[in-house]
Amino acid sequence: MSVLSTVEPYRIQLKNVTEATMFTLLGFTDDFELQAYLFLLFFATYIFTLLGNLGLVLLVTADARLHNLMYYFLSVLSILDACYSSVVTPKMLVNFLTGNKAISFIGCATQMLLFVTFGTTECFLLAAMAYDRYVAIYNPLLYSVNMSPRVYVPLITASYVGGIVHGTLHTVATFSLSFCASSEIKHVFCDIPPLLAISCSDTHINQLLLFCFVGSIEVFTILIVLISYGFILLAILRMHTPEGRRKVFSTCGSHLTGVSIYHGTILFMYMRPSSSYDLDHDMIVSVFYTIVIPMLNPIIYSLRNKDVKEAMKKCLREIGL
Repeated sequence: MSVLSTVEPYRIQLKNVTEATMFTLLGFTDDFELQAYLFLLFFATYIFTLLGNLGLVLLVTADARLHNLMYYFLSVLSILDACYSSVVTPKMLVNFLTGNKAISFIGCATQMLLFVTFGTTECFLLAAMAYDRYVAIYNPLLYSVNMSPRVYVPLITASYVGGIVHGTLHTVATFSLSFCASSEIKHVFCDIPPLLAISCSDTHINQLLLFCFVGSIEVFTILIVLISYGFILLAILRMHTPEGRRKVFSTCGSHLTGVSIYHGTILFMYMRPSSSYDLDHDMIVSVFYTIVIPMLNPIIYSLRNKDVKEAMKKCLREIGL
């Protein structure tokens, strides 16, 4: 069978589904009063997420003391978190206020593509940040050489490329399925498991792809984090001054906290057999790592970092607060 003969029916099917099919995001509840409360809650969370992450980027840009690679990585993470939350939250807020919770086929596919891309990119970026901390602490004299622009720019670029490839893979695999049984998605956004649940096609290959690729990415990135922090621990044990140890803990503790929360929710969400999926529980977990964690990251990285706190105090003094 030729490649053209394989691709052409898919194009016809995609065209028909795109023109004729709309998905419905059922969300948490149909109760209008509860939806109003949820709107206020998630609207406040979203505003805080944007202000916290973009404010952190501006702070790093404005304060000369924060002009080093660690805070450059933190700025990239903050921009990523703002984009990550913006893929999901605005549509969810609109659905809270309107009776029409429909999303187009293309809109749903785009949301999944961006959501998986940004989520995967964050996994790789957190691993790159762990490696950066290892280089800075374990061998500080060679830090500027080992983490030159020829090293960290490809690291960040590779993180985004890996995210795009992973997002494209799952989006194409998911939307190649037929959705003839139902168009109602029991979720607040177009995530992979709830879409597989409503497909009338055989989803075993999709579930295998999900388990293998997410599992491989998780194992790879977590191993980098664990190995990096293993060497950091050795460096801490060699330090003779309590002040040096405290500085290392304050620098690395925030990153390790963010990594633990993020990877913990990802593993709980995707690294399970399909028979154990509970869409109600999974919807809450999904909201946590797409909306709550991007809000928490600026808090985690600010409150546990002396340099960021000092820069923030200076900024507040300059504006008269």
